[in-house]
Amino acid sequence: MKAARLHAAGDLRVEDVPSPGEPAPDWVRLRVTAAGICGSDLHNFRTGQWISRAPSVAGHEFAGEVTAVGGGVSQLAIGDRVVADSRFWCSECPACRAGLHNVCARLGFVGEVCDGGFAEETELPARLLLRHDPALDPAIAAMAEPLAVALHAVRRLSAPAGAPVLVAGCGPIGGLAALILSRSGERPVLVADRNAARAGLVAEVTGATIVDLGALPGDPILRHAIDATGNVAVMARLLDLLAGGGTLALVGISHGRLDLDPNLLVEREIALVGCHAFADELAPAVAMLGDLAPALSRFVAEEIAIDEIPAAYQRLIVGAGSGLKTIVRMETGR
Repeated sequence: MKAARLHAAGDLRVEDVPSPGEPAPDWVRLRVTAAGICGSDLHNFRTGQWISRAPSVAGHEFAGEVTAVGGGVSQLAIGDRVVADSRFWCSECPACRAGLHNVCARLGFVGEVCDGGFAEETELPARLLLRHDPALDPAIAAMAEPLAVALHAVRRLSAPAGAPVLVAGCGPIGGLAALILSRSGERPVLVADRNAARAGLVAEVTGATIVDLGALPGDPILRHAIDATGNVAVMARLLDLLAGGGTLALVGISHGRLDLDPNLLVEREIALVGCHAFADELAPAVAMLGDLAPALSRFVAEEIAIDEIPAAYQRLIVGAGSGLKTIVRMETGR
C-alpha cells in the first residue's frame, strides 16, 4: 500500500509499505477514507520537534472504515465508519486518571508515536475511534479532529452570550473557531489575518467582520480573543487590545517567546488561557458535522491523492492558496 512517511525533519516520502496485518487485541484495522493536513504536521516536518519514531506514517486528522477488529473489541464492527482521536494517552498518570487525557504526562499523537492516516490503511487502538454517520462525506468526517480543537478553544475562552470575540488567524483552527462562535448565539465575531483571501473566505462563510489588528482601536467591550497564529507579536497586540476583565485563549503553535509584563495581567485582570488539543469535545464535534457540512466544505481548499502530499506540504509552508484545509482523499484521489 502507499503511505506518506516522515523519516526526519524535511524528509517526507511517499512509499510502498506492507499493509497492516491482523490487529492486536484492543486494536482495529482501518481503510482510510480521507485525511486532513494540519499545521502541526507541517511544524513537525520543518522542525522534527515531535519525531519520536522514524519512519512513521504521518497524519492525525482522518476518517476511515473498520476492516478488522482485534480480540476484546466489542464497541466497533467491520464496516463501521469512524473518525480518529489524535491523542495517544497513557491511561495511568494522574492527569489520565482525572480524565484529562489532553494533558497526559506522556501524551503523544497519532502519526508520531504510532502510524497515522496518510496511508491507504492503518491501525489504531479501538479507544481512539468514534463512529460517524456513514452518509457523511469522508472529507467532512476528516475535519472532526480540528473541529474538536476549535470547540475546545471556544469553550476554554468561555465568552458570555452576545459578547464580541476577536479571532486572530484564519487558518483551519481560527476559521473553525469563528464558525462555531457564529453559530453560538447572536454575537459580533471579528477576524484578522494577513492573508486577505483567507480572511475573506472565513468572513463570507461565518458572517464575521474582518479587522486590521494594527489599526483596530481599543474597544471597552472587547474582552475576549483567540490567538490561532502562534505569533508572539500578535499575542502582544491582542493583550493590548483587550479591555479589563478579558480573556485571551492561545491555541496556535508558537515559534518564539512572549515578553510579558505580568503586571498587565494583574492590573487589568486579564486571563491568559492555554488550549491544548481537546478534552471531551470530539464526540460533540462529530455530532456537529452534519449541520456544519455546507460551511465546512467551503473551507476545503483542495483534495489531493497520497502521491501529492509532499508537494502540498511545500505549498502550505509558503502560504500559497486561499483555502483553509487540504484533504487527502483515499477513495478516488480527487
